[in-house]
Amino acid sequence: MKNSIDGNMDDANWKAKLKLPPPDHRVKTSDVTLTKGNEFEEYCLKRELLMGIFEKGWEKPSPIQEASIPIALSGKDILARAKNGTGKTGAYSIPILEQIDPERDYIQALIIVPTRELALQTSQICIELAKHLNVKVMVTTGGTNLKDDILRIYQRVQIIIATPGRILDLVDKGVAKMDQCKILVLDEADKLLSQDFKGMLDMIIQKLPKERQILLYSATFPLTVKMFMDKYLKNPYEINLMEELTLKGVTQYYAFVQEKQKVHCLNTLFSKLQITQSIIFCNSTQRVELLAKKITELGYCCYYIHAKMAQPHRNRVFHDFRAGLCRNLVCSDLFTRGIDVQAVNVVINFDFPKMAETYLHRIGRSGRFGHLGIAINLITYDDRFALHRIEQELGTEIKPIPKVIDPALYVPSVQENHNEEINENK
Repeated sequence: MKNSIDGNMDDANWKAKLKLPPPDHRVKTSDVTLTKGNEFEEYCLKRELLMGIFEKGWEKPSPIQEASIPIALSGKDILARAKNGTGKTGAYSIPILEQIDPERDYIQALIIVPTRELALQTSQICIELAKHLNVKVMVTTGGTNLKDDILRIYQRVQIIIATPGRILDLVDKGVAKMDQCKILVLDEADKLLSQDFKGMLDMIIQKLPKERQILLYSATFPLTVKMFMDKYLKNPYEINLMEELTLKGVTQYYAFVQEKQKVHCLNTLFSKLQITQSIIFCNSTQRVELLAKKITELGYCCYYIHAKMAQPHRNRVFHDFRAGLCRNLVCSDLFTRGIDVQAVNVVINFDFPKMAETYLHRIGRSGRFGHLGIAINLITYDDRFALHRIEQELGTEIKPIPKVIDPALYVPSVQENHNEEINENK
């Protein structure tokens, strides 16, 4: 009898035994706080999955998670439009992990993403959430050894996170068997359905069983996404959490400069801003390397990353930057989609982009998960029309840069002190 009482006490105290990370006291915006007040426990998830969620530091579901998780668990197709940096990965990873049967040794879910870095990041989140579950997660991308991936698939895999070209290769070789894969996730669907991956998704979907669930997530919805939805999704549940396109926590500024003044202007920003970590965007791989060299010569720690680098080198830079080993990262648009480095509080467009969609994804590297950040655009005379057009297309305001930027807009320690003062006044 005593044992059963102890067992019940253990059941009641399971949350108290979790190894939780320290709480995050930074200010959060309504992009992630405007919820219905649900708790993760309300979704009847396995306790082992809840343990992974809480130990990851996720206290309550964000709006996209509240909207997605119960619908995905019901088996319906989903078409979701949500901003980057609002908890999208958790919105599909949690219901997938809940539905995986660890006793069955075949691929049960496939998550497709457009870039190798996003694939690595997504797999890391899935592995952390699944650490108390007996579920095997595998990531496979181009630029890595195909033979190693073939051996890993043969060892038992239930969830695969992949870039389109590599998974298609494994499917065509008969190694990745998709005939029992019941869930397909397309993250950053607008990019997956662009010319870069022409027709690949159609070929992959043909290998899936007829009875399947498709979860489609995208920040923008061009015609290609609409056509794909009409062709493959069955009466999907539509989620739209994007009344406005830019993240609420990101304050945007521009500075008019001549091309030859840009490096000097950047040096001034580095000396005046309180940067936790920054990402600086250039419009070509050549300019990425040149600028990184210049920043290093100015005496600042600086990494760079672009699509023409060897994959192991890219992985190392990405890993070390996320670990906080360097404060500044110069990159091309390879790095704009879904990449989540929570410490980034400043994004600088050293070269202003031509497309509103590119701009949106770039500035979304700051202000992740509803935190605050700033985006600074260096604008030349030739960029002036693009600046005005992108402001109009996104329905946002890019302000002239003031002499002094209020630290409360982007410096975590200032935000925390402000919060404490508010709580004391209450």
